Amino acid sequence: MDSQSAASKENVRILLFSFGFKHGVPVDANLLFDVRFLPNPYWQEDLRPKSGLQEEVSSYVVGSDQGRDFLELLEPLLLLVAAGMVRNKRDLRIGIGCTGGRHRSVAVVEALTHKLSVGSDFQVRASHRDIDKDAS
Repeated sequence: MDSQSAASKENVRILLFSFGFKHGVPVDANLLFDVRFLPNPYWQEDLRPKSGLQEEVSSYVVGSDQGRDFLELLEPLLLLVAAGMVRNKRDLRIGIGCTGGRHRSVAVVEALTHKLSVGSDFQVRASHRDIDKDAS
């Protein structure tokens, strides 16, 4: 990669955020992904009070076969889209949603943030819109 491409990528921010569909779909995202197909920690009594920031929940979600496959497929897609954004925009806002926004979406955002931070020249940031809302 030449230095001009790297410099351009450094000017694009990938903003990953988790949210809960039950709290409303965000309107300011460029891309939205629904991760309600992944194993749901909510139905595990010991995991329910925790969030996707905690290792037990993260392992349950992204450590599953479906979670690993999803991340493996999603990472190159997001890098392709982000590279295309270099010409058009500064921010690529990617929403990852589950039911409540505490478990699955948070775990996926954290895993993607790590993967994209290590594997690209893009600025990558994470936030969690609904993580502090009730777990019911």
